[in-house]
Amino acid sequence: MATEHEHQTGHQHETEHLAVHQSLQLLRSAPVGRLAVVIDGEPAIFPVNHVVDRGTVVFRTGAGMKLAAATGQMVAYEADGYDLQTGIAWSVVVTGKARQVRSLHEVLEAMDLPVTPWEGNSKPHVVRIEPTTITGRRFQIRAAARGQQV
Repeated sequence: MATEHEHQTGHQHETEHLAVHQSLQLLRSAPVGRLAVVIDGEPAIFPVNHVVDRGTVVFRTGAGMKLAAATGQMVAYEADGYDLQTGIAWSVVVTGKARQVRSLHEVLEAMDLPVTPWEGNSKPHVVRIEPTTITGRRFQIRAAARGQQV
């Protein structure tokens, strides 16, 4: 139910649940997201830059824990943003199976995608998350919280 202030100003603080195409559009605008995997029974989160390609999330990585924990497993990928001017925040979560791109055709295609690793280390492995679910939400940050660091 809207408060008296919300009736007067026309602003309600309800969460807007986004369609898949809206969620992917926001995900495309985010320079970095967080990959969530399980390593030795414990959750682990890695920041990675990504690209959205044909409804999937693609990133590059080196050999190591992240690649081993993600490949062939169900993972979650999250990105979010906040517009200082409008006070609108959003979050997108993609869950799905991560697979290492291995076929020559797919590797060559993936290398043409605009996903350049931020770190200087070699990141020759391409991982594609094939979504089973894509959820997004957008909401107005409460005025009392806007002055706080988000």
